[in-house]
Amino acid sequence: MTIFKEKLDEEFVTVSEVKELLAEVEAERAADPDREMRYELARAIEHANTFAFLGAEESRELVEDLLNLEQVDEEAAFKIVDLLPEDRDELRSVFAHGRYSLDGDELDEILNVVAKYA
Repeated sequence: MTIFKEKLDEEFVTVSEVKELLAEVEAERAADPDREMRYELARAIEHANTFAFLGAEESRELVEDLLNLEQVDEEAAFKIVDLLPEDRDELRSVFAHGRYSLDGDELDEILNVVAKYA
């Protein structure tokens, strides 16, 4: 017998937004002395604190700016914001899953948008 769970909703979030959400959870857990923080939660908080380079609002603005570019879809925009690539090779890794490749000018256009925030 297999139990399936139904996916009710799906939303992309940046690591910076996750950091903010986990900070709220951490504060709730700290307020209750009887509740311990599970290992997985502690590791998730550590990961978010390590890799969130922008603030939540700033990361969401960058996503919006990237979505204004024709060649960037929603999934790629969130990956770019999380990685903040500094050169073409790092940026190409985001688009490696796609069926198309971007030329140098398109990559530079994306990198210029990212450079405004990084």
